[in-house]
Amino acid sequence: MSTGEHEITELIAALRAKAVTLDEVAEQFRRRTWARSRRPEPGSSREMAEQLDPALPVPGSIDEVTAAYDRGQLTPEEYDVLAAAVADAFRTDAGRGASRPATGRC
Repeated sequence: MSTGEHEITELIAALRAKAVTLDEVAEQFRRRTWARSRRPEPGSSREMAEQLDPALPVPGSIDEVTAAYDRGQLTPEEYDVLAAAVADAFRTDAGRGASRPATGRC
């Protein structure tokens, strides 16, 4: 499995295919650095309109996990485990004083 832009999607697909366990995916989620998913204040009406589109998950953020759940690719239980793993990763990064990539969302 590659690391990078499609890592989250690939891990969820591998989970669906039973190539990895939920615990393995959760551990990978705990170890990765997550992009912010909060968008900055819009500077124009166009930016404001773009931000209203909920179908645009921020790559590398919890948005990708939520979108997979919304598409039915994760059960509620799987989503809960993976969301908790993402929260663990944020707490670990905060404890190290790590800064987040500036994607504009949190």
